[in-house]
Amino acid sequence: MRIALCQMTASTDPKENLAAVVEQVRRAAREGARLAVLPEASMVRFGVPLGPVAESLDGPWAEGVRSVARETGVTVVVGMFTPAPDGRVANTLLATGPEVEESYDKIHLYDAFGFRESDTVAAGTRVVTVDVDGVRVGLATCYDLRFPELFRAHADAGATVSVLPAAWGAGPGKRAQWDLLVRARALDATVWLAAVGQAAPDPAADPEARTKAPTGVGRSVLVGPDGTVRAQLGSAPELLVADADIEETERVRRAVAVLDNRRL
Repeated sequence: MRIALCQMTASTDPKENLAAVVEQVRRAAREGARLAVLPEASMVRFGVPLGPVAESLDGPWAEGVRSVARETGVTVVVGMFTPAPDGRVANTLLATGPEVEESYDKIHLYDAFGFRESDTVAAGTRVVTVDVDGVRVGLATCYDLRFPELFRAHADAGATVSVLPAAWGAGPGKRAQWDLLVRARALDATVWLAAVGQAAPDPAADPEARTKAPTGVGRSVLVGPDGTVRAQLGSAPELLVADADIEETERVRRAVAVLDNRRL
């Protein structure tokens, strides 16, 4: 499977961000990608009121993403915000493409490092996978990365690939934690992991300096099921296309049968 890691920096303008998403997906298609993964909060960055910009999955922002997916034939996974019944919003991944139409609401909310996502965002409850060209793909978002059970649930549902759109917060040790956790989650579940973050708003800024909201540090990465980094970006906006050998997942699972050997 050819996967595009579409690392971008979202602004506060959903229309501007949709145009950027469309451009990224078209570029991914030109490079032969079958799956394009964009960051969490691609609709609008964190740090601004989310309620006024949240839209339903049949709204114009999501329809704009569907349109470019139809145009290119690429399956797109991208972060947006949808209204929640209690007046908050859901931190939603839209997955759309050929024979794919699904959404995932982030289960684990970022109530950490002084930020309280749950004040404005309602947690999801469903583990979600989609089938892209016959390959099962699990969906996760940012802070989900700290919870290995979700990625094992993807594998239990038949996934050989997991994708993780993110807007990782900067701060002391945070970039190193990202680099560690993406490799650990691939190993936990013996899956390919395509983790795509928001690019740093200022690529020259110190990633150890905490920001008021999680606006991204970049470092998007494709990790193999053996935990090795196969391709990685820096902190600036960029697009990277890389191949995931799905048969390798089965070879690794035969060699290191951590899913079969579980006792808890």
